[in-house]
Amino acid sequence: MAAVKLTNRHGVAATVIAWGASLQSLILPDAHGRRTDVALGYTDLEDYLYRPQYLGATVGRFANRIAKGRFTLDGKVYDTPVNNGPNSLHGGTAGFDKQLWDVVDAVGGPTGHVTLRRVSPDGEMGYPGTLTVDATYALGEDDRLTIEYRATTTAPTIVNITNHSYWNLSGEGSADGAMGHIVTIPAAAYLPTDAGAIPTGEVRVVAGTAFDFRAPRAVGERVRDATDQQLVFGRGYDHNWIVKRQVTADEHFMAKVFDPVSGRGFELWSNQPGLQFYSGNFLDGTTVGKAKRIYRAGDAIVFEPQVFPDTPNQPAFGSARLAPGETYRNVITYRFNTGVAH
Repeated sequence: MAAVKLTNRHGVAATVIAWGASLQSLILPDAHGRRTDVALGYTDLEDYLYRPQYLGATVGRFANRIAKGRFTLDGKVYDTPVNNGPNSLHGGTAGFDKQLWDVVDAVGGPTGHVTLRRVSPDGEMGYPGTLTVDATYALGEDDRLTIEYRATTTAPTIVNITNHSYWNLSGEGSADGAMGHIVTIPAAAYLPTDAGAIPTGEVRVVAGTAFDFRAPRAVGERVRDATDQQLVFGRGYDHNWIVKRQVTADEHFMAKVFDPVSGRGFELWSNQPGLQFYSGNFLDGTTVGKAKRIYRAGDAIVFEPQVFPDTPNQPAFGSARLAPGETYRNVITYRFNTGVAH
């Protein structure tokens, strides 16, 4: 399994693997300098192949869901395989997470980075156009991990690529889980869904609901509130928060996470308008991670900057269209805080 390890002098280390252009490991010191892996993942390639869970993976061509696996582009209807009930999730049955990427560049040192490339042929998973995608992971001495996705196409298509890392800042497989993590999301509204996790088209304010994270709150404080039908539908949080209304030229603040147990935390910044926040509801005890611990519901949380789910079928959400001559770009930066003075 081709792997590249990026390190800095503060003890932060990121391991990126070619399968799925995935973040396989992220070592982060705690408030006392103790280093622990905080990203869920597998040790062996066989597990990634036969027990896929999107652990740390690059997901696309279209991350999140497309209703009934169908969309219309320039008057033509396209179908992509359904793999999440009646809907298509993360690009279909053989999305980017289930592909071997090529390592095209790797540089060590204080601004170490690795770039992986995937050329998705015209018609793959039903999507039009040959799409060339670069995924670049960079780790700086400022304890920032940046993941940047760029894509170009030979024909008009739709694109929505993001990263699906699962975080447990107490340590992957830790008995503490992630429900005690304190989360802030600077969004006044979110997108409620139907029972199949497809947005209804409504934009709902978070005020007075379990979806209000404008002030810091523990994930587990309200995640099991069955009086909120949205939490029943998702078995917890699996929704898109509206941080901006469109892609921006520069990165903006999207979320903050702090783990009181370890003192670890991060700020998440991106140029994307939506933030899918997922509370690990479908980790069901069938996955065994690197620490030989069973992953169960609530053991990790996921933040996926992206355009809004099902955008190709909901014009009010904007556009996910990419034309020849244009470059798709999603930049995601984790600003880690170890609590250790540098």
